Amino acid sequence: MELSDQEQFRRESLKELRAMGIDPYPAAMYPTNALAQEIKDNFKDDDEPRQVCLAGRLMSRRVMGKASFMELLDSSGRIQVYVTRDDICPEDDEEKTMYNKVFKKLLDIGDFVGIEGFVFRTQMGEITVHAKKLTVLSKSLRPLPIVKYKDGVAYDKFDDPDLRYRQRYVDLIVNDGVKETFLKRTKVIKTLRSVLDEAGYTEVETPILQSIPGGASARPFITHHNTLDIDLYCRIATELYLKRLIVGGFEGVYEIGKNFRNEGMDRNHNPEFTCMELYVAYKDYNWMMDFTEKLLERIAIATNGSTKVQIGDHEVDFKAPYRRLPILEAIKEKTGYDLEGMSEDEMREVAKKCGVEVTPAMGKGKLIDEIFGETCEGTFIQPTFITDYPVEMSPLTKMHRSKPGLTERFELMVNGKELANAYSELNDPIDQYERFQDQLRLSQKGDDEAMFIDQDFIRALEYGMPPTSGIGIGIDRLVMLMTGQTTIQEVLFFPQMKPESKE
Repeated sequence: MELSDQEQFRRESLKELRAMGIDPYPAAMYPTNALAQEIKDNFKDDDEPRQVCLAGRLMSRRVMGKASFMELLDSSGRIQVYVTRDDICPEDDEEKTMYNKVFKKLLDIGDFVGIEGFVFRTQMGEITVHAKKLTVLSKSLRPLPIVKYKDGVAYDKFDDPDLRYRQRYVDLIVNDGVKETFLKRTKVIKTLRSVLDEAGYTEVETPILQSIPGGASARPFITHHNTLDIDLYCRIATELYLKRLIVGGFEGVYEIGKNFRNEGMDRNHNPEFTCMELYVAYKDYNWMMDFTEKLLERIAIATNGSTKVQIGDHEVDFKAPYRRLPILEAIKEKTGYDLEGMSEDEMREVAKKCGVEVTPAMGKGKLIDEIFGETCEGTFIQPTFITDYPVEMSPLTKMHRSKPGLTERFELMVNGKELANAYSELNDPIDQYERFQDQLRLSQKGDDEAMFIDQDFIRALEYGMPPTSGIGIGIDRLVMLMTGQTTIQEVLFFPQMKPESKE
């Protein structure tokens, strides 16, 4: 491995520390009792000087003869530390010589150190820790990209997306605000889980490796199990297993976990993504719309203190209620074309006029989906329930109780993208088997996203499933909305990327 001059210099410093009897990677626990932000929040000028012990990463240093200032970064933020040779080594001249060498020459930006001392305010008004003892805790062998500021504006920034996403560990260290996005992600999931638990629903786990990928129309990842000598699929959804649990007697179940789809990657899609799916017995899609409004309103307030979130140029308000609009009416409203009652060939011509690239594998459902995606989806900025999808688009959904040819399904659109998908669940096993047969015919026409026939799921339905409503919410997209981000890569610690160039 070829090293830069800086990397070589740090390795030489590492050797010198060891030669001086200083372990650059000590194994003993370091007894911290304070964090940077907590120290600053609780400081009072008229209190007795508080004794603290903290640890963190050295982010800057100003050496001024015997005295120095440095900035320490810990998990809560940054704090200034005042260090003097005479405080660290009050009597021993040999130790003072060692201190000069260690602090001025062998410590580098990025190293971890421990500080014991007391808190005071400098003449410039900055809350600072006066160090009485300094301990080397971990040596950094690569230099950090230091972001510089002038008049409050950052320059020399570490802002190349390719580098930021590959080296998220560096991104978190040097770029302000990145960590806050992921702390908000945690808040979103904790609030979501709290609402579902308070409602009395049971969190469960279902298989990630499945013999049949079901519950969605998507292309799966395929792997092979050597012992069983069978192909398995990374799940594309948790739906069919969760509904088996409703059959088994659970009244409400949910799962928050990873799904995998072997499809395109862009600002809104990653091959693996986190999804929450919820199924509740004796409910329908109307109830689920009401529940979803309340859920998202509470998440927004818990995450941001308000129902309103600024996303680019748009202010999105999650306060209930949301508009409810049937999909065919949405298409008619945006394009002027009324697709109701049209044949597949007629829809194909409309799709071409709307700029959709059509293929022989597309049935009515796929054509409607593509027309809506091309002409309508991006126009719904405020939360909007798009409802009553045609049966061809919804193989797992109950037929509409009053609108022939349609189903009781909604998708929630926010900021021009789908956030949630929900149904009154199909619980008629004969109808479900016929829908699977329709999907098989689409597959034979070349649709590689058509569903497989899951015979065991049919068998489960034959034992009887109560009326049920279910919903899936994309957690990554939800976090994007709640944090005002416009790309999914900003809310994933480690998004999938092409292999790194050997150069």
